[in-house]
Amino acid sequence: MPKTLIIKNKIKKFNEQIRVSGDKSLSIRWVLLASQATGKSKGYNLLMSEDVLAAIDSIKKLGIKVEIQKNYCEIVGNGINGFKYKKNLTINAKNSGTLGRLILGLLIKSPKKIKIIGDKSLSKRDFSRVTIPLEKFGVKFSYKIKNKLPLKILGTQSAKGIKYLENRGSAQCKSSIMLAALNASGITSIKAKKSRNHSELLFKYLKIPMKIKKTKKFDFIEIKKPEKINAFNYQIPGDISSSAFFIVLTILASNSKLLIKNVNINPSRIGVITILKKMGAKIVLKNQRNYRGEKIANISIKSSKNLKAINCPSELNSSAIDEFLVIFLVAAKANGISYFKDISELNQKESPRLNWGSKILNMMGVKTELTKDSIKIYGQPNLKIIKPIVIKNYLRDHRIFMMSTIAALTFGNKWTIHDKDSINTSFPTFLKIIKKINK
Repeated sequence: MPKTLIIKNKIKKFNEQIRVSGDKSLSIRWVLLASQATGKSKGYNLLMSEDVLAAIDSIKKLGIKVEIQKNYCEIVGNGINGFKYKKNLTINAKNSGTLGRLILGLLIKSPKKIKIIGDKSLSKRDFSRVTIPLEKFGVKFSYKIKNKLPLKILGTQSAKGIKYLENRGSAQCKSSIMLAALNASGITSIKAKKSRNHSELLFKYLKIPMKIKKTKKFDFIEIKKPEKINAFNYQIPGDISSSAFFIVLTILASNSKLLIKNVNINPSRIGVITILKKMGAKIVLKNQRNYRGEKIANISIKSSKNLKAINCPSELNSSAIDEFLVIFLVAAKANGISYFKDISELNQKESPRLNWGSKILNMMGVKTELTKDSIKIYGQPNLKIIKPIVIKNYLRDHRIFMMSTIAALTFGNKWTIHDKDSINTSFPTFLKIIKKINK
């Protein structure tokens, strides 16, 4: 199969209904929490991407029985800290920061050293944001390169609850400490800058002893070690981050409509919808309902003309952090100068996404002004790309590939996009859905 995608024509007018794959954040969290439950848990619509399969492989190496059936995945948990710890165990988190950071929280009682490795991209990312608080529980870490993968973790049998300040707005860091709290005596107290709250909703649904007090900027979370977690079945809703690419495809296409069914619209995740609506995009949330504490809806989108530039409020950043690349495409077509600030976290992702977003817009002929934590985008409502574009050497970041595909289909000219299989980390069916829409 060719590793390169070539797009020569804009997308045709469409009116379609689609479903996107299961939410990646929830898929990985379900796998890890089901491994701590007692008995059989079943996950339906689990995202079968490389990141989630790496999570499944990790718990299997730790002695947890997993069966993948056609319509569901079954995990037989052995209870809290029911892992079997073998000598010289290596866990490969591959490209997944969520898995790499969260699994460390579950390993704080490991009596043997466990090695955590990742791919080239993950090995460049900073793990001190979880290893420093985990050390407070009594865990020991060793590295080749300080705070980077590969690392080794050695647990403690006397973990006590800690106090932890999470001030980056990172749900991964917060969740790692929450999972560690399942194995610590006493109370773990977390003061966390606002970020996605899937872990809290799952803990609440599983009746894990927890108190949450919310203020405007921070959540104060207290967790006590539960006696047990009951096995649980879970129907994973569609992923808003995956949906974002099709939302923007429809906004920027001509005379088109799309309905995306059963999408997770958790308020801590829908910054992308808030931002795009402020820019004049035609998006309506239909049939809103609640599932296990998560909000779900069908998302209706129409092609949108007369898009407006935005001075994006910083408080929306954490709820749109994975979607900024496609938001930048809408800003490129908007009337006026859009400004996005305090987004240095984008450069801590699978690739330096802020830099890459700017670079791709420049290739398209869009002027940008870039700093280490902000970007100004000079929108061109009548933008025509005048030369072919080649996208390569972007650290195989799945979101760069998908952003480039949407840009090619909506702005036109010839695009050659390398590393097509990068989508397997998060959204293997992405191109299949594009094909369904672009008949």
